[in-house]
Amino acid sequence: MKLLVVDDSSTMRRIIKNTLARLGYKDVLEGEDGEQGWATLDANPDIEMLITDWNMPNMNGLELVKKVRADERFKDLPIIMVTTEGGKAEVITALKAGVNNYIVKPFTPQVLKEKLGAVMGVAE
Repeated sequence: MKLLVVDDSSTMRRIIKNTLARLGYKDVLEGEDGEQGWATLDANPDIEMLITDWNMPNMNGLELVKKVRADERFKDLPIIMVTTEGGKAEVITALKAGVNNYIVKPFTPQVLKEKLGAVMGVAE
């Protein structure tokens, strides 16, 4: 399974990638911001899940989610937003934009595993 992790923090990308690797997901691409994430997704339409931060330069995660959802190729792509934006209004905004699940930083590997399972329809 090919995943795309988009976050302007190289440390956060590494944490997510390491957690995914421990869960058995080895094919993980990266982007530093929404623009790079979009370019990577556009060039790799076989990506099966997007994990994105909200607050990033150039194109933020919410803009990325809206762009992804507006493209017919990716209308069903599972998207998880991982962000420090934990307010109810932010969560609702992200869900309305088209994210499938939401993780507030900081998070544990178990939380990422549970959210991945929920989005992928895999029971724990």
